[in-house]
Amino acid sequence: MPGLEPGIFYLSSDMKSEANHTFDVVIVGAGLSGVGMASHLQEKCPDKSFAILESRSDIGGTWDLFRYPGIRSDSDMYTLGYSFKPWKQAKAIADGPSILSYIRETAEENDVTPHIRFNQTVTAFAWNSDETCWTVTVRHSETGEITTYTANFVAICAGYYRYDKGYKPDFEGEDRFRGEIVHPQFWPEELDYKDKKVVVIGSGATAVTLVPAMAPDADHVTMLQRSPTYIVSRPAEDRIANRLRRFLPASLAYSLTRWKNVRLQDYFYKLARRKPERVKERLIGMVEKSLGDTTDVRTHFTPRYDPWDQRLCLIPDGDLWQALNSGQASVVTDHVKAFDETGIELSSGEHLDADIIVTATGLELQFLGGAELKVDGKTMQSGELLNYRGMGCAGVPNLVNVFGYVNASWTLKADLVSEYFCRMIREVDMRGGGAATPVNRDSGLNITDWLDFSSGYVRRARDRAPLQSATPPWNNSQNYREDRRSLKNDPVDDGYLVFTKPGEAVPQSVVPEKPDHLAMVATSA
Repeated sequence: MPGLEPGIFYLSSDMKSEANHTFDVVIVGAGLSGVGMASHLQEKCPDKSFAILESRSDIGGTWDLFRYPGIRSDSDMYTLGYSFKPWKQAKAIADGPSILSYIRETAEENDVTPHIRFNQTVTAFAWNSDETCWTVTVRHSETGEITTYTANFVAICAGYYRYDKGYKPDFEGEDRFRGEIVHPQFWPEELDYKDKKVVVIGSGATAVTLVPAMAPDADHVTMLQRSPTYIVSRPAEDRIANRLRRFLPASLAYSLTRWKNVRLQDYFYKLARRKPERVKERLIGMVEKSLGDTTDVRTHFTPRYDPWDQRLCLIPDGDLWQALNSGQASVVTDHVKAFDETGIELSSGEHLDADIIVTATGLELQFLGGAELKVDGKTMQSGELLNYRGMGCAGVPNLVNVFGYVNASWTLKADLVSEYFCRMIREVDMRGGGAATPVNRDSGLNITDWLDFSSGYVRRARDRAPLQSATPPWNNSQNYREDRRSLKNDPVDDGYLVFTKPGEAVPQSVVPEKPDHLAMVATSA
């Protein structure tokens, strides 16, 4: 067999064993996206062998990693759930353990679990056109042992952030603080915050989850933010969905609710882009109605930017408002000057006493799972790759990278990419094997930001983010309804995806010039 080491016996596709490292498909990540990808493969490409390489020791990705109080979804489970597996619980805004159980159930029901290989950290992908395959280099997360896998196709489902490192600014005087400093990504199971003064630094999804979850047990919880975020309260339960399930089959009720929520998300996002001031006024008005005179809404909950310039934060049943109204929690808008022995000194001169400081300061964005990428010996830097349909890269064959929507639920895009990937595999097979490579021939493409988003985690990764153009298919679409039509129905052979036979070289793709301003790395969160 071409591409395999001489003297080594490789099993046929129907006889693969744990010792074998040769597959039709390698999937990176056993979280929400990876389990979904494998489930689609099982249904649509049942003849394909595959392995899932997971860097951690358990299934679930984000929903197994994060263990902080109150961990939950910030999207409804009718759109965050898989298209093929109905969400049947009463709460649409679900807690982390429930989501983890849902992922595990999906893996078991679709016979995905036996294909997972744990503690396998992918360090490099290398494509060889002569052998028409990827070599995937992995390091055992515990022993450090190096192993290689070979596959015709690769699906990177590793998410968008580093699991081993969260983002945290260097605060002056941290070493002076006598209490505990905790990052939510690495929450200590033994942390006791009962009757303690807690300061949560941040105003994003994690912070607005932590504050109401900790407030009932803590002495007091303060949310310290540099600037406000748009926060929207929604019922934890979807009454329409729960009512539909009483009269309709679960799959039909789920499908109808899913489409309802997609349409609502799409309508609100487009309205916010067309009439930002109107939407801003409405959002702030809702907060004022919930908080009354207990909190200065104009200071603490009126952002400087327009709605959807950053992702909105969702809170279920107004739990954050309840915590603030009760006096168990408060919000301070200011900058950290320095930590001291007993808390935080602010730029305004005020001091926040603290026993525990939680740095809910964000994630460290990474691309391609943080692994090195080579095509026929040439290293491909993530910041020089041209995005293809929000899932592939020009000049990179037989590979997709799942990255969900920022203006809607992650899984909506993950499902579409999985279905498209299966279609691409079948198209390659129909042509006798080989490779499918997105190819750009236009040197004059107008290159823009990979994401039209002002969030700190996006700005900090500007120099490493793939390139995109406003011109399809080189754009990173944030429109689910359009993507659904194109990725499910348009021909795979779209004129940009070039098919080559086994052993043929990958066609060259023009790399557009990257404007200088996109290479600038933001220095602030």
